[in-house]
Amino acid sequence: MFSRYKKSGAAQAKPVAKNAKAAPAPNVAPAAAQAAPKPTSLRRPLPTKPGQVAPMDKERKRKERLAEIKLDMHRALLDNLNLGALDTATEAELRAEIGEITAEVLNERSIVLNREDRSTLTQELYDEVRGLGPLETLLKDDTVNDILVNGPQQIFVERDGKLELSDVTFKDEKHLLRIIDKIVSAVGRRVDESNPYVDARLQDGSRFNAMVPPVAVDGSLVSIRKFKKDKLGIDDLVNFGAFSEEMAAYLQAAVACRLNVIVSGGTGSGKTTTLNALSSFIDNSERILTIEDTAELQLQQIHVGRMESRPPNVEGKGEVSPRDCLKNALRMRPDRIIVGETRGEEVIDMLQAMNTGHDGSMTTIHANNPRDGISRLENMVAMAGIEMPLKAVRSQIASAVNLIVQASRLQDGSRRMTSITEITGMEGEVISMQEVFRFQRVGLSPDNKIIGHFTATGVRSHYSERFRLWGYDLPASIYEPVTPE
Repeated sequence: MFSRYKKSGAAQAKPVAKNAKAAPAPNVAPAAAQAAPKPTSLRRPLPTKPGQVAPMDKERKRKERLAEIKLDMHRALLDNLNLGALDTATEAELRAEIGEITAEVLNERSIVLNREDRSTLTQELYDEVRGLGPLETLLKDDTVNDILVNGPQQIFVERDGKLELSDVTFKDEKHLLRIIDKIVSAVGRRVDESNPYVDARLQDGSRFNAMVPPVAVDGSLVSIRKFKKDKLGIDDLVNFGAFSEEMAAYLQAAVACRLNVIVSGGTGSGKTTTLNALSSFIDNSERILTIEDTAELQLQQIHVGRMESRPPNVEGKGEVSPRDCLKNALRMRPDRIIVGETRGEEVIDMLQAMNTGHDGSMTTIHANNPRDGISRLENMVAMAGIEMPLKAVRSQIASAVNLIVQASRLQDGSRRMTSITEITGMEGEVISMQEVFRFQRVGLSPDNKIIGHFTATGVRSHYSERFRLWGYDLPASIYEPVTPE
């Protein structure tokens, strides 16, 4: 059919004996035995075998049989397909060719499959040739937020903030390494024993991280953070309950009035999503430059320049650090600079930019609360190797940063904006802060869902006059504490 795509010339435990005598029971008084009730434990019972897939013998055997057939089919494809000509083949042509080779091999080996299994087999073989193998099914599943691979036989996924073990597996470690190499080579990076970990980006923008043996002891470790195709805006986050309408109105005024904002939070707390949503308040007439290790931000403005840092090559040369990008960005006439994540010596240039005419800049940091976020900034300045008195560092931070937005991932998997805190200046040698909004936790429902509400703290914004002069005269009522009914 499509002959140009084909190669030319192609231990059990011992049972107890029936007659074995039981060990004699110790002499215990009957009254004492009855009068010793077991103490009631205050601990909750632990879950049995967490993260296990419910056993389905029939379905499991079917999948194992399909996996064996797929392995044989994949070898047959490698023997029959001219891999060098696949770059010019369309999807329809390649699917047809794979279907034809599959049918031919199945007939030769007298293997009978129903229509559903044959269709599944053809799709999986196509994913092996053109896609990312077993990961393709999870990448196409819109309900999956994170994919976590712990070796070839254990793939976890996150749905609605909860981790669960999927039934998707790789054949072996070589199969997993081949898919990892396919991903990283597509973006010009490498991973091997001498360079055992790598950050990369998939074609759809998803964040990819991998660590391979010998550093990964029980098999390669892969983490994929998927990004939704539809960008989440402020209205979406309010509807999801990430924060309240009053908080959204305040944040709109803060971003539009060019306050310098830091989004703080832990891993997976929604920092990048929050930063994306906040950027929607930036006017289209402004020039924005973004700097990231892996390009993830999806800004909605017209005038956006995106930069991505680069690791060194095999010879240890050619590295472009976030600090290099930030220094160069200052020469490119930006109105605002957005750094995807500040984690090192680039913090110095970031603070200087915020202090020298680039108001309205934004970044994210890893911290558990706003006060810890300030401490992390101080530590990063110290790690940069710049000899500055602590008071001078704190003064620089206090004048550069106006607002800290704290994002948190709660124990039920939900993501909330738990605090909005303003930095109001210095009191002696301490940075003074005031919390304007917070998420007030009340309790836990029987199904382990967080019960709580968003409320103002009763403190009027330090920047109220600035908001008014910029045309955002917020009503005093949004600063009034909310009492739940």
